Amino acid sequence: MTAREKDNPSADKLSGRALLVWAAGVLCYTLAVTGRTSFGVASVDAIDRFHINAAQLAVFTALQLAVYALSQIPVGLLIDRFGPRKLMVAGAFVMALGQFILACTTSYPVAIGARMLIGAGDATAFLSVMRLIPAWIPLRHAPLMGQLTGAVGQFGQFLSAVPFLSLLHATSWQVGFLSLGAVGALLAMAAGVLVKDAPEPAKPASAKAAVPAAPAQRLPVKTILANVLTNRVCWHAFFIHWTGLGALVVFTLLWGLPIMTLGMGLPKDQAGLALSLGTLASVAVGPIVGLLSARFYSRRMYVVMLFSITGWLGWLWFFTSAPTGALWAACLMNVVMGFTGPVANLGFDSVREKVDRRFVATGTGLANMGGWVAGMIGAQAVGILLNVQAPDGHYTWGNFGAAWLAVATVWALGFCGMWLSRDRNARYYS
Repeated sequence: MTAREKDNPSADKLSGRALLVWAAGVLCYTLAVTGRTSFGVASVDAIDRFHINAAQLAVFTALQLAVYALSQIPVGLLIDRFGPRKLMVAGAFVMALGQFILACTTSYPVAIGARMLIGAGDATAFLSVMRLIPAWIPLRHAPLMGQLTGAVGQFGQFLSAVPFLSLLHATSWQVGFLSLGAVGALLAMAAGVLVKDAPEPAKPASAKAAVPAAPAQRLPVKTILANVLTNRVCWHAFFIHWTGLGALVVFTLLWGLPIMTLGMGLPKDQAGLALSLGTLASVAVGPIVGLLSARFYSRRMYVVMLFSITGWLGWLWFFTSAPTGALWAACLMNVVMGFTGPVANLGFDSVREKVDRRFVATGTGLANMGGWVAGMIGAQAVGILLNVQAPDGHYTWGNFGAAWLAVATVWALGFCGMWLSRDRNARYYS
């Protein structure tokens, strides 16, 4: 229980105002996920639109994720200094601008620049919501609300896999991406009205008894970075995120649709259905993972290990035994990914609980880099291996299976990092 909750028992209650602020933030995050994953469902169209091969296609996602990942700590510093509301609104407008440019260009370099803008804007959404949670949500509800943030936000994958994909094919590339940009601009304005950084402080019983509060001291950037970059909790959370999310990022942001359509031979609408089932699975299991996080406070790493190994056993079956052309196999693998992905967020709970509130957004930013760095490396490696195996662009199921070994290698590195960065003094079996 925080000092605020001890002094004021009513602070332990989840207010309607807090839920409204959180919901507005999550809505912005959901659209950020839609924008982030929209290129993945349009990847086959992008090959024709920009006349590129697999390695060039992978550059879109690799650079977008590089910008997203490298922006995490700077964005965290800005949120700690200026508050989440300003960063959330600015980021939504930057994403909208990127979507507008992407809709109108047929130039490969310009399109890459647009995706980099989208990555930069996207970097503000999740961190802003995670910074709002400790300000508005009582501590005992925070793990569940953190997981609900990730779960509800992943509904953005459904929006890109079904409505956006349908709009893209029913109209045109321009209409699809212009629509995303327009919705993003509208949500930016809505967040500016509805979101507030923190609740109003309680008014004193007597005006005469009121003592002016001392101005909040802003820590130097050097001090914040030194505390975050030397904090074992933040690095452990980084590798938890890497281990839990890396493969999911590679699949949903770029290679999932080509694997299911070019590799398995499924129609695009069936591949979109499989992707949406994975999203629904993620939304369903998110709250359960939140409860597990609260229950197994000191043993979160083992929850991550259990879920992650289960997911990779699914990948092993998928590329060695799953029949090509079978919709049920694609749906099953997407559901397995959806069930295992939310454990990537467990590290954020430890950062929120154990890291100084003054630089918790920066610490969360470092943690949130993990899965996206893994995804950036994995996505580009898959593209390179596909190009080596099939320079003519005719990729087979076997080509995708061999290329996925790169993603398995990246995952193994993260798994080792998670184990080595653990707190050796924690009583995991108590």
